[in-house]
Amino acid sequence: MVQTAPVAGFATARLTMLGGLVGLVGLVPLAASDAWAQGFPTRTVRIIDAFPAGGAGDVIARILSPRLGEAFGQTVIVENRPGAGGNIGAEVAAKAPADGHTMFMGVSVVLAPSRSLYANLPYDALRDFMPVSRVGTGAYLLASHPSLPVKSVKDVVALARAKPGALNYASGGIGSGQHLAGELFKSRTGSALTHVAYKGGPPAVAAVAAGESEIGFVTVTAGLGQVNAGRLRALGVSSPQRLPSMPNVATVAESGYPGFEVTPIFGLYVPTGTPKEIIATLNAAVRKTVDNAEVRDRLAAQAVVAGSSTPEELGRSLAEEIAQWTKVIKAAGIRIE
Repeated sequence: MVQTAPVAGFATARLTMLGGLVGLVGLVPLAASDAWAQGFPTRTVRIIDAFPAGGAGDVIARILSPRLGEAFGQTVIVENRPGAGGNIGAEVAAKAPADGHTMFMGVSVVLAPSRSLYANLPYDALRDFMPVSRVGTGAYLLASHPSLPVKSVKDVVALARAKPGALNYASGGIGSGQHLAGELFKSRTGSALTHVAYKGGPPAVAAVAAGESEIGFVTVTAGLGQVNAGRLRALGVSSPQRLPSMPNVATVAESGYPGFEVTPIFGLYVPTGTPKEIIATLNAAVRKTVDNAEVRDRLAAQAVVAGSSTPEELGRSLAEEIAQWTKVIKAAGIRIE
Protein backbone atom coordinates (compact mmCIF):
# COMPACT_ATOMS: atom_id res chain seq x y z
CA MET A 1 0.00 0.00 0.00
CA VAL A 2 1.18 3.52 -0.69
CA GLN A 3 1.96 5.36 2.53
CA THR A 4 0.53 8.87 2.46
CA ALA A 5 -0.26 11.49 5.05
CA PRO A 6 -3.91 11.98 6.11
CA VAL A 7 -5.84 14.48 4.03
CA ALA A 8 -8.88 16.40 5.22
CA GLY A 9 -12.06 14.88 3.89
CA PHE A 10 -10.58 11.53 3.03
CA ALA A 11 -11.49 9.94 6.37
CA THR A 12 -15.18 10.56 5.69
CA ALA A 13 -14.82 9.34 2.10
CA ARG A 14 -13.07 6.21 3.23
CA LEU A 15 -15.76 5.41 5.79
CA THR A 16 -18.46 5.95 3.20
CA MET A 17 -16.77 3.64 0.71
CA LEU A 18 -16.01 1.03 3.34
CA GLY A 19 -19.57 1.04 4.56
CA GLY A 20 -20.99 0.63 1.08
CA LEU A 21 -18.61 -2.12 0.08
CA VAL A 22 -18.87 -4.09 3.29
CA GLY A 23 -22.64 -3.81 2.96
CA LEU A 24 -22.42 -5.58 -0.37
CA VAL A 25 -20.52 -8.56 0.95
CA GLY A 26 -21.11 -8.55 4.66
CA LEU A 27 -23.66 -11.33 4.54
CA VAL A 28 -21.54 -13.72 2.45
CA PRO A 29 -21.11 -16.98 4.43
CA LEU A 30 -17.77 -18.71 4.60
CA ALA A 31 -19.15 -21.89 3.04
CA ALA A 32 -21.76 -22.39 0.37
CA SER A 33 -24.92 -24.40 0.89
CA ASP A 34 -24.92 -27.99 -0.40
CA ALA A 35 -27.42 -27.07 -3.10
CA TRP A 36 -25.20 -24.36 -4.55
CA ALA A 37 -22.08 -26.47 -4.17
CA GLN A 38 -23.71 -29.21 -6.25
CA GLY A 39 -25.23 -26.92 -8.89
CA PHE A 40 -22.38 -24.46 -9.52
CA PRO A 41 -20.50 -24.14 -11.77
CA THR A 42 -22.36 -25.68 -14.68
CA ARG A 43 -19.89 -24.79 -17.45
CA THR A 44 -16.45 -23.34 -18.12
CA VAL A 45 -15.36 -20.59 -15.72
CA ARG A 46 -13.25 -17.77 -17.12
CA ILE A 47 -10.85 -15.43 -15.37
CA ILE A 48 -10.52 -12.14 -17.25
CA ASP A 49 -7.14 -10.43 -17.03
CA ALA A 50 -7.07 -6.86 -18.32
CA PHE A 51 -3.48 -6.91 -19.57
CA PRO A 52 -1.44 -8.75 -22.22
CA ALA A 53 -0.25 -12.31 -21.70
CA GLY A 54 2.90 -12.49 -19.61
CA GLY A 55 1.90 -9.78 -17.16
CA ALA A 56 1.67 -10.38 -13.42
CA GLY A 57 -2.09 -10.92 -13.30
CA ASP A 58 -1.96 -13.28 -16.27
CA VAL A 59 0.81 -15.37 -14.74
CA ILE A 60 -0.98 -15.59 -11.39
CA ALA A 61 -4.29 -16.54 -13.00
CA ARG A 62 -2.62 -19.30 -15.03
CA ILE A 63 -1.01 -20.73 -11.90
CA LEU A 64 -4.37 -20.80 -10.11
CA SER A 65 -6.60 -21.98 -12.96
CA PRO A 66 -5.76 -25.73 -13.07
CA ARG A 67 -6.38 -26.26 -9.37
CA LEU A 68 -9.50 -24.10 -9.44
CA GLY A 69 -10.69 -26.31 -12.28
CA GLU A 70 -10.13 -29.37 -10.10
CA ALA A 71 -12.11 -27.76 -7.27
CA PHE A 72 -14.99 -26.78 -9.56
CA GLY A 73 -15.07 -29.91 -11.69
CA GLN A 74 -15.07 -27.57 -14.70
CA THR A 75 -12.46 -26.08 -16.98
CA VAL A 76 -11.11 -22.69 -15.88
CA ILE A 77 -9.65 -20.54 -18.66
CA VAL A 78 -7.74 -17.26 -18.59
CA GLU A 79 -8.91 -14.64 -21.07
CA ASN A 80 -6.68 -11.63 -21.77
CA ARG A 81 -8.60 -8.46 -22.67
CA PRO A 82 -5.92 -5.72 -22.71
CA GLY A 83 -6.32 -2.07 -23.60
CA ALA A 84 -7.08 1.39 -22.21
CA GLY A 85 -4.92 0.92 -19.14
CA GLY A 86 -6.86 -2.13 -18.01
CA ASN A 87 -10.28 -0.57 -18.46
CA ILE A 88 -11.37 -2.70 -21.42
CA GLY A 89 -10.97 -5.94 -19.50
CA ALA A 90 -12.53 -4.45 -16.37
CA GLU A 91 -15.56 -3.26 -18.32
CA VAL A 92 -16.01 -6.66 -19.98
CA ALA A 93 -15.85 -8.37 -16.59
CA ALA A 94 -18.14 -5.86 -14.89
CA LYS A 95 -20.81 -6.31 -17.57
CA ALA A 96 -20.62 -10.11 -17.68
CA PRO A 97 -23.59 -12.15 -16.41
CA ALA A 98 -23.59 -12.14 -12.61
CA ASP A 99 -23.69 -15.92 -12.32
CA GLY A 100 -20.18 -16.66 -11.06
CA HIS A 101 -18.86 -18.06 -14.34
CA THR A 102 -16.80 -14.92 -14.96
CA MET A 103 -14.20 -13.71 -12.47
CA PHE A 104 -11.92 -10.71 -12.82
CA MET A 105 -8.25 -10.66 -11.85
CA GLY A 106 -8.14 -7.19 -10.35
CA VAL A 107 -5.02 -5.48 -9.06
CA SER A 108 -5.38 -2.68 -6.53
CA VAL A 109 -3.06 -0.26 -8.30
CA VAL A 110 -5.26 -0.45 -11.39
CA LEU A 111 -8.77 -0.67 -9.94
CA ALA A 112 -8.25 1.86 -7.16
CA PRO A 113 -6.80 4.78 -9.19
CA SER A 114 -9.31 4.40 -12.04
CA ARG A 115 -12.04 6.32 -10.19
CA SER A 116 -9.81 9.42 -10.03
CA LEU A 117 -7.97 9.07 -13.33
CA TYR A 118 -10.89 8.87 -15.76
CA ALA A 119 -13.70 11.37 -16.25
CA ASN A 120 -15.99 8.96 -18.11
CA LEU A 121 -15.15 5.52 -16.83
CA PRO A 122 -17.57 2.84 -18.12
CA TYR A 123 -17.49 0.97 -14.81
CA ASP A 124 -17.00 1.71 -11.12
CA ALA A 125 -14.70 -0.47 -9.02
CA LEU A 126 -16.93 -0.25 -5.96
CA ARG A 127 -20.33 -0.25 -7.59
CA ASP A 128 -19.83 -2.85 -10.33
CA PHE A 129 -17.66 -5.47 -8.63
CA MET A 130 -18.05 -7.71 -5.61
CA PRO A 131 -14.85 -9.09 -4.04
CA VAL A 132 -14.22 -12.82 -3.79
CA SER A 133 -10.74 -13.22 -2.29
CA ARG A 134 -7.26 -11.80 -2.31
CA VAL A 135 -4.75 -14.15 -3.96
CA GLY A 136 -1.45 -12.43 -3.28
CA THR A 137 0.63 -9.29 -3.15
CA GLY A 138 3.43 -8.20 -5.44
CA ALA A 139 5.89 -5.37 -5.88
CA TYR A 140 7.33 -3.16 -8.54
CA LEU A 141 10.96 -3.32 -9.50
CA LEU A 142 12.96 -0.24 -10.40
CA ALA A 143 15.19 -1.61 -13.15
CA SER A 144 17.65 -0.15 -15.62
CA HIS A 145 19.29 -1.16 -18.86
CA PRO A 146 22.70 -2.68 -17.98
CA SER A 147 24.54 0.00 -19.96
CA LEU A 148 23.26 2.80 -17.73
CA PRO A 149 26.00 3.76 -15.22
CA VAL A 150 23.87 3.16 -12.10
CA LYS A 151 23.85 0.35 -9.56
CA SER A 152 21.44 1.61 -6.92
CA VAL A 153 18.39 3.78 -6.33
CA LYS A 154 20.63 6.57 -5.07
CA ASP A 155 22.63 6.41 -8.31
CA VAL A 156 19.42 6.91 -10.32
CA VAL A 157 18.42 9.89 -8.20
CA ALA A 158 21.88 11.45 -8.53
CA LEU A 159 21.90 10.99 -12.30
CA ALA A 160 18.36 12.35 -12.65
CA ARG A 161 19.26 15.43 -10.63
CA ALA A 162 22.44 15.97 -12.65
CA LYS A 163 20.54 15.68 -15.94
CA PRO A 164 16.96 16.80 -15.29
CA GLY A 165 14.51 15.21 -17.73
CA ALA A 166 17.20 13.25 -19.57
CA LEU A 167 16.28 9.87 -18.09
CA ASN A 168 13.21 8.15 -19.54
CA TYR A 169 11.24 5.80 -17.34
CA ALA A 170 8.96 3.21 -18.92
CA SER A 171 5.57 2.14 -17.61
CA GLY A 172 2.69 -0.02 -18.75
CA GLY A 173 0.65 3.03 -19.76
CA ILE A 174 -0.64 6.38 -18.55
CA GLY A 175 -2.33 5.89 -15.21
CA SER A 176 -0.94 2.38 -14.79
CA GLY A 177 0.44 1.22 -11.48
CA GLN A 178 3.96 1.56 -12.84
CA HIS A 179 3.25 5.14 -13.93
CA LEU A 180 1.87 6.06 -10.53
CA ALA A 181 4.81 4.37 -8.81
CA GLY A 182 7.11 6.51 -10.95
CA GLU A 183 5.25 9.69 -10.06
CA LEU A 184 5.44 8.83 -6.37
CA PHE A 185 9.15 8.13 -6.81
CA LYS A 186 9.69 11.51 -8.44
CA SER A 187 7.84 13.19 -5.59
CA ARG A 188 9.68 11.36 -2.81
CA THR A 189 13.16 11.73 -4.34
CA GLY A 190 12.92 15.09 -6.09
CA SER A 191 13.96 13.47 -9.37
CA ALA A 192 13.09 14.92 -12.78
CA LEU A 193 12.27 11.89 -14.96
CA THR A 194 10.46 11.71 -18.29
CA HIS A 195 7.59 9.24 -18.46
CA VAL A 196 7.26 6.98 -21.54
CA ALA A 197 4.02 4.99 -21.68
CA TYR A 198 3.88 1.56 -23.34
CA LYS A 199 0.89 -0.67 -24.05
CA GLY A 200 1.17 -2.92 -21.03
CA GLY A 201 3.77 -4.17 -18.58
CA PRO A 202 5.56 -6.71 -20.83
CA PRO A 203 6.22 -4.13 -23.60
CA ALA A 204 7.61 -1.77 -20.94
CA VAL A 205 9.96 -4.49 -19.70
CA ALA A 206 11.07 -5.17 -23.27
CA ALA A 207 11.67 -1.46 -23.86
CA VAL A 208 14.05 -1.16 -20.90
CA ALA A 209 15.78 -4.42 -21.82
CA ALA A 210 16.30 -3.05 -25.35
CA GLY A 211 17.54 0.32 -24.10
CA GLU A 212 14.63 2.31 -25.55
CA SER A 213 14.00 3.65 -22.05
CA GLU A 214 16.85 3.83 -19.58
CA ILE A 215 14.86 2.80 -16.51
CA GLY A 216 11.40 1.62 -15.63
CA PHE A 217 9.07 0.53 -12.88
CA VAL A 218 8.03 -2.97 -13.90
CA THR A 219 6.26 -5.77 -12.11
CA VAL A 220 8.73 -8.14 -10.52
CA THR A 221 6.78 -11.01 -12.06
CA ALA A 222 7.37 -9.68 -15.58
CA GLY A 223 10.93 -8.45 -14.99
CA LEU A 224 12.49 -11.25 -12.95
CA GLY A 225 13.40 -13.39 -15.95
CA GLN A 226 15.11 -10.47 -17.70
CA VAL A 227 17.07 -9.68 -14.54
CA ASN A 228 18.22 -13.29 -14.23
CA ALA A 229 19.22 -13.28 -17.91
CA GLY A 230 21.31 -10.13 -17.42
CA ARG A 231 19.18 -7.97 -19.70
CA LEU A 232 17.95 -5.79 -16.83
CA ARG A 233 19.68 -4.51 -13.71
CA ALA A 234 17.59 -4.59 -10.53
CA LEU A 235 18.00 -1.41 -8.48
CA GLY A 236 15.22 -1.44 -5.90
CA VAL A 237 11.80 -2.85 -5.02
CA SER A 238 8.67 -0.96 -4.01
CA SER A 239 7.58 -3.34 -1.24
CA PRO A 240 8.04 -2.56 2.47
CA GLN A 241 10.44 -5.51 2.88
CA ARG A 242 12.96 -7.16 0.60
CA LEU A 243 11.59 -9.98 -1.52
CA PRO A 244 12.63 -13.59 -0.80
CA SER A 245 13.21 -14.07 -4.54
CA MET A 246 15.56 -11.04 -4.68
CA PRO A 247 17.14 -10.80 -1.21
CA ASN A 248 20.07 -8.70 -2.40
CA VAL A 249 17.88 -5.97 -3.89
CA ALA A 250 17.13 -3.20 -1.41
CA THR A 251 13.75 -1.56 -1.04
CA VAL A 252 13.41 2.02 -2.24
CA ALA A 253 12.54 3.03 1.32
CA GLU A 254 15.67 1.56 2.86
CA SER A 255 17.74 3.11 0.06
CA GLY A 256 17.20 6.45 1.76
CA TYR A 257 13.67 7.38 0.74
CA PRO A 258 11.31 6.45 3.59
CA GLY A 259 7.62 6.73 2.84
CA PHE A 260 7.89 5.15 -0.59
CA GLU A 261 5.87 1.95 -0.69
CA VAL A 262 3.69 0.51 -3.44
CA THR A 263 2.27 -2.97 -2.90
CA PRO A 264 -0.04 -4.26 -5.65
CA ILE A 265 -2.79 -6.45 -4.21
CA PHE A 266 -4.09 -9.11 -6.60
CA GLY A 267 -7.64 -10.26 -6.01
CA LEU A 268 -10.53 -12.00 -7.73
CA TYR A 269 -13.84 -10.18 -8.22
CA VAL A 270 -17.23 -10.97 -9.76
CA PRO A 271 -19.90 -8.69 -11.24
CA THR A 272 -22.23 -7.04 -8.74
CA GLY A 273 -25.42 -9.02 -8.37
CA THR A 274 -23.71 -12.40 -8.14
CA PRO A 275 -25.60 -14.44 -5.52
CA LYS A 276 -23.90 -14.59 -2.13
CA GLU A 277 -23.98 -18.39 -2.19
CA ILE A 278 -21.95 -18.44 -5.40
CA ILE A 279 -19.45 -15.94 -3.98
CA ALA A 280 -19.05 -18.22 -0.96
CA THR A 281 -18.43 -21.21 -3.24
CA LEU A 282 -15.83 -19.25 -5.21
CA ASN A 283 -14.19 -17.94 -2.06
CA ALA A 284 -13.84 -21.43 -0.59
CA ALA A 285 -12.26 -22.75 -3.80
CA VAL A 286 -9.88 -19.81 -4.16
CA ARG A 287 -8.76 -19.98 -0.54
CA LYS A 288 -8.11 -23.71 -0.78
CA THR A 289 -6.14 -23.18 -3.98
CA VAL A 290 -4.06 -20.27 -2.69
CA ASP A 291 -3.26 -22.14 0.53
CA ASN A 292 -1.88 -25.11 -1.44
CA ALA A 293 1.87 -25.46 -0.83
CA GLU A 294 2.72 -26.06 -4.50
CA VAL A 295 0.72 -23.02 -5.61
CA ARG A 296 2.35 -20.85 -2.95
CA ASP A 297 5.81 -21.98 -4.08
CA ARG A 298 5.01 -21.27 -7.73
CA LEU A 299 3.71 -17.82 -6.83
CA ALA A 300 6.78 -17.15 -4.69
CA ALA A 301 8.97 -18.01 -7.68
CA GLN A 302 7.19 -15.14 -9.46
CA ALA A 303 7.85 -12.79 -6.51
CA VAL A 304 4.22 -12.94 -5.41
CA VAL A 305 3.46 -13.47 -1.73
CA ALA A 306 0.42 -15.77 -1.71
CA GLY A 307 -2.42 -14.97 0.65
CA SER A 308 -6.18 -15.45 0.54
CA SER A 309 -8.86 -13.47 2.38
CA THR A 310 -12.54 -13.14 3.06
CA PRO A 311 -14.55 -11.02 0.61
CA GLU A 312 -14.88 -8.37 3.31
CA GLU A 313 -11.11 -8.12 3.81
CA LEU A 314 -10.48 -7.67 0.09
CA GLY A 315 -13.25 -5.08 -0.09
CA ARG A 316 -11.79 -3.05 2.76
CA SER A 317 -8.31 -3.04 1.25
CA LEU A 318 -9.66 -1.83 -2.11
CA ALA A 319 -11.56 1.02 -0.46
CA GLU A 320 -8.43 2.05 1.44
CA GLU A 321 -6.35 2.01 -1.74
CA ILE A 322 -8.93 4.19 -3.51
CA ALA A 323 -8.70 6.82 -0.80
CA GLN A 324 -4.91 6.81 -0.79
CA TRP A 325 -4.34 6.82 -4.56
CA THR A 326 -6.81 9.66 -4.95
CA LYS A 327 -4.38 11.91 -3.10
CA VAL A 328 -1.37 10.80 -5.17
CA ILE A 329 -3.20 11.40 -8.44
CA LYS A 330 -4.43 14.81 -7.38
CA ALA A 331 -0.95 15.86 -6.29
CA ALA A 332 0.57 14.72 -9.59
CA GLY A 333 -2.20 16.35 -11.64
CA ILE A 334 -2.85 13.19 -13.66
CA ARG A 335 -6.10 13.02 -15.61
CA ILE A 336 -7.12 10.83 -18.53
CA GLU A 337 -10.07 11.80 -20.71
